[in-house]
Amino acid sequence: MIHNLTLDDVETLAHQTLVAAGATQEAARAVARSTRLAERDGIRSHGLLYIPIYAEHLICAKVSKTAKPVVSRPRPGAVRVDADHGFAHTAIDAGWGQFCQAARENGVAAMSIHNSYNCGVLGHHAERLASDGMVGLCFTHAPASIAPPGGKQPVVGTNPFSIAVPDGNGGAMLVIDQSASAIAKSEILLRSREGKAIEPGWALDADGNETLDADAALAGSMLPSGGYKGFGVGLLVEILAAALSGANLSTEASPFAGPKGGPPGTGQFFIAIDPAGFGGEGFHAAMLRLATSITDQDGARLPGQRRADNRKRIEAEGVQVDDALLARIKAAGAPTT
Repeated sequence: MIHNLTLDDVETLAHQTLVAAGATQEAARAVARSTRLAERDGIRSHGLLYIPIYAEHLICAKVSKTAKPVVSRPRPGAVRVDADHGFAHTAIDAGWGQFCQAARENGVAAMSIHNSYNCGVLGHHAERLASDGMVGLCFTHAPASIAPPGGKQPVVGTNPFSIAVPDGNGGAMLVIDQSASAIAKSEILLRSREGKAIEPGWALDADGNETLDADAALAGSMLPSGGYKGFGVGLLVEILAAALSGANLSTEASPFAGPKGGPPGTGQFFIAIDPAGFGGEGFHAAMLRLATSITDQDGARLPGQRRADNRKRIEAEGVQVDDALLARIKAAGAPTT
């Protein structure tokens, strides 16, 4: 049976589940909000699907229930956050004010987060910076799942990056959000949950052979997007989000799914650029010309447009959730709506 939930229902369900699993009200609110935004934009792999995993990780202590992020500012343009092995969302919120202030004071600023965890949809953090009038460039790494070209042992994770540009009206003109892998690993997890095959070119099995079986892919490795170029993007993210942030490397991080291992200890690295400190009004005018050169072409669209379209539709129609997922959420400790 399929249930239709409003976005308020989604956020309440996520919040109740996380609190029942031991999350603080602050942490539950931050993650529930992230879950709402993922479902709103049609990114199901990062929405309610992840709530039972978050709850399991609270219970098995892969995510600390008592984490208290510590924010420091070692340089005028540098903000550093120790997530204390709690949810990344809470740590990001803790450093956000100083981060944006530093960007406005210096023209550019960076914020690193370590001892962290999965931060949800990376593009939402970049979009948040765009809403604050900044060009946002965000990086996050993940447990190793991509082997280097010619190798068999995973070295980097799916390691996405995102960039968002302000539209001058409190929103984002465009949002690029892409991983180093051909597809996000959470999409393969979703296919596994649904018993569906994955697409060609997504992953290899444990023996290094291409597979269409989602479970075999989860036991194997992801294929990089664009071959060696995708692996290079993964290394770029690894350098910033892991090595520079002082986090565990992807090879040292425990999985984001299942109870195996302790806290992943992964990291994020965000850069905020205030256009007023560089191109000023010329930047916005140039971005309008650039955007128009894309949208004036029949069939072409700006990056992030599909999410924006989903947003309008889902805000009006609600979120479709099946009995199986609601049962998993209920088993994690929350009442269904």
